[in-house]
Amino acid sequence: MSTAFFERHRDTLEQAVQALEQRGYWSPHSESPSPRIYGEGAAEAGRLAYEARLEHPFVFTPEQAGGDQRVGAEVSPYGFALGIRYPRPDLDRLLPAMQLAAAGWRHAGPQVWTGVALEIVARLNARSFEIAHAVQHTTGQAFMMAFQAGGPHAQDRALEAIACAWQQLRAIPATAQWEKPQGKHAPLVMNKSWRIVPRGIGLVIGCCTFPTWNSYPGLFANLATGNAVIVKPHPGAILPLAITVEVARQVIAEAGFNPDIVTLAAHDAADSEMARTLALRPEIGLIDFTGSSANGNWLESQARQAEVYTEKSGINQIIIDSTDNLAGMAHNIAFSLALYSGQMCTTPQNIYIPKEGIATPEGRVGFEDVAQAIVRALSRLTVDAAKAVEFLGAIQNEAVLQRIDTARQAGQVLLESTTLVHPQFPHARIRTPLVVQARRNEAITQEYFGPVSFIIPVDDTATAIALAQRTASEHGALTLSGYSTDAAVKQVMQDAAADAGVALSLNLTGGVFVNQSAAFSDFHGTGANPAANCALADAAFVAKRFRVVQTREPVPNPA
Repeated sequence: MSTAFFERHRDTLEQAVQALEQRGYWSPHSESPSPRIYGEGAAEAGRLAYEARLEHPFVFTPEQAGGDQRVGAEVSPYGFALGIRYPRPDLDRLLPAMQLAAAGWRHAGPQVWTGVALEIVARLNARSFEIAHAVQHTTGQAFMMAFQAGGPHAQDRALEAIACAWQQLRAIPATAQWEKPQGKHAPLVMNKSWRIVPRGIGLVIGCCTFPTWNSYPGLFANLATGNAVIVKPHPGAILPLAITVEVARQVIAEAGFNPDIVTLAAHDAADSEMARTLALRPEIGLIDFTGSSANGNWLESQARQAEVYTEKSGINQIIIDSTDNLAGMAHNIAFSLALYSGQMCTTPQNIYIPKEGIATPEGRVGFEDVAQAIVRALSRLTVDAAKAVEFLGAIQNEAVLQRIDTARQAGQVLLESTTLVHPQFPHARIRTPLVVQARRNEAITQEYFGPVSFIIPVDDTATAIALAQRTASEHGALTLSGYSTDAAVKQVMQDAAADAGVALSLNLTGGVFVNQSAAFSDFHGTGANPAANCALADAAFVAKRFRVVQTREPVPNPA
């Protein structure tokens, strides 16, 4: 079979593998939407391609199997309906068709799988502007964030998963001759061969806030290990993944395979059982899920026939002990809370400050003054609505607004959440962050996903560390942030983070924020606390997506 795509992207693959091994900064996909990088006219072409989708049925060419019905009721958080209708699959027709398509794909081998996956990523990169508009108007992300996180950053995570899979696959030789000495007698000689056997059909369950960033690792880890994939988007964010599936099917067909190796399982919000129905089908061998702990835990316990990879809810926290840059710390925390209105799985929620205050170069600063420094920094960020909407984005769904209302009852409101008017989209759901002072020495153990944070007075730093460790261990967390100028305190924080299985960021005061995660360097999640049972992306994330089956046969003795 042709390995033309593999050869086309070999250099990129080798660089990606090297980046994984070295863990420094590397990205082949520019996060700048500059015409110097993406070409003159690319931005306008992408916008027009997105707009041409509105109010029209989404049609795959060739059509995927089992899609006679149409579904879709996406509404942009910026205030208008997309009007796109997608094929709703008949699973009893789609899954057998996928199994038939997968039969040829599974024999293609690692170089073909990897090459096709790499070509898909390259073509998605060329469609980054179209995908950015699709992400913006399904998730509510501001356009620049939608371009970066939905495009190049998601593509980096895809490439990372492909490279991680290739690391594992290339370690397995296709053939070898085994020869065992027998002293005076002729050696025992065996010809051995090994075949990579994919696990089955992979089900990728998308989320409504980061449909590409969170789905691409599982999607491309599956393809690169020879598995067919059915992508089930959240009903509120179908378009970004529909475009992704469209591109994947085009590349697969060009490579000479049945495009039903990758399919879309779209459904309406009322059809809430689609994910569970799919997850329990015997054809499904792999499941990748991002969403609530309730649904993730159900998948882990009930989908026993499949390998299940989940990222779920958690309580991200900040411990403030001391700082050498109070203003920088306050601004960094404020921006982390405001970015995409807190609708990120990595956004901090609980902020612990000692009731006696913290040490700074200017002397001890009291609890109230530290809390107010964060509140003032947030206020400055959001005072100009025209600028604020470019990082706040819009609220993805009404449930987030309900959480804001509920959180007000948890303590004293230090900063009220207010409505802003978007200058371009007057009907957009825009809210500024809410900050509440909660009770002393008591962690908030319910996740308030959205623009909600709690400042919690604690007796001392040791109490804060203990609260953060216990909360992460029992309720899950993807991030932990700490501020201290004391080497001994930082060591205690590192030990607590390791014991709780949560990634720690120390003393962020500049242009890196705790809720950002860089492919090829940062492991997203650890699999060591309830927020996730895996990490993006390590060997454990890819190695169980295939099995190795051996054939051996003695070599006849010439005598």
